[in-house]
Amino acid sequence: MNDLAPLLTPEGRALLEEVRGTAPADELAVATRLRRDHPADLVSAALGQARLRQRAAAKFAAADAERMFFTPNGVEQSTRASVAAYRARRLTDLGVTSVADLCCGIGGDAIALARAGIRVLAVDRDPLTAAVARANAEALGLTDLMEVREADVTEVDTAGYDAVFVDPARRSGRGRIFDPEAYSPPLSWAVAAARRAPHAALKIAPGIPHEAVPPEAEAEWISDGGDVKEAVLWFGTGAPGAVRATLLPGPRTLLGQGLPDPEVRPVGRYLYEPDGAVIRAHLVAEVAEEVAGGLIDATIAYVTADELHPTPYATPYEITDQLPFNLKKLKALLREREVGTLTVKKRGSAVEPEELRRKVKPQGPNAATVFLTRVAGAPTMLVGGPARPPEGP
Repeated sequence: MNDLAPLLTPEGRALLEEVRGTAPADELAVATRLRRDHPADLVSAALGQARLRQRAAAKFAAADAERMFFTPNGVEQSTRASVAAYRARRLTDLGVTSVADLCCGIGGDAIALARAGIRVLAVDRDPLTAAVARANAEALGLTDLMEVREADVTEVDTAGYDAVFVDPARRSGRGRIFDPEAYSPPLSWAVAAARRAPHAALKIAPGIPHEAVPPEAEAEWISDGGDVKEAVLWFGTGAPGAVRATLLPGPRTLLGQGLPDPEVRPVGRYLYEPDGAVIRAHLVAEVAEEVAGGLIDATIAYVTADELHPTPYATPYEITDQLPFNLKKLKALLREREVGTLTVKKRGSAVEPEELRRKVKPQGPNAATVFLTRVAGAPTMLVGGPARPPEGP
């Protein structure tokens, strides 16, 4: 899709309505039928847009996705609506009423900001992307609060705005970019722009090294439904150097306390798997303190404890068996327990879950979870299942 304009015409909009929800297996037949009465390029564009809208429903509410416009990169790189809404709430809590959204993409974050009542200048240098963001503002009735501008973000004057939000491009034609200075624009430019604004939020990859976080910034790692989505550098929050992990839905936020690394201790009855945002934020020690536990290995982010202490920041498992790594012993144990549904988790092991399943060939009516990991440096298998709170009297 290189030109959005034909889809915005009455004929294009009618075609979009007609092809809505078309299954991939039906696309050829639908395209053949529609090309009798419509230009082939327009039919292809409409079907392509319908396909993108179906993919976008995983990130946006279905009712929004059906009205919005997308590009392939826009679907891939746009912020999940729940994360964008959470960030917009944080900005409103700071008293922000206007934001310059730099590198706005298709407008996902700008939409969330506008829906929170914030006036937004959304900027992107790619003509098609800017056109899509403008079409989305119109489709969702947000043009009063969203101004979309096609421009180089490094040339935009943001002096009149309460806050700056920057979402640098972290992908190139070769794939994902890991060096923050290779972002477009570079992280150093985004930090400089943030320092000039009363408030700022910079969206970055969750794998950013902690030493790359500016000392005056607050660093937040965000997960949604257990999946780590992004990290954000916040400026102007009054909490320089703070570290937090936020879990959505909720939100539930764990604040760093600067605790030392937990002690390594023998595996107890329960094993806690911290949320990915907690691990990325280096807040495993805070979880260990909350559950009165320790680490199973100094280099592994699994926490163990003798008692069950429910926490939103980690998933507890009850451990029934601890074995040295040995596939024959594991296969015999699973056969004895009649385990046919096997969940395999790994941390600190080179064995792939599918390879293990193929070799142990689980069969039977029962379920179990096996952790392939290290305990005090030794390759180990921990077997158990999700922990259940004790039943009341």
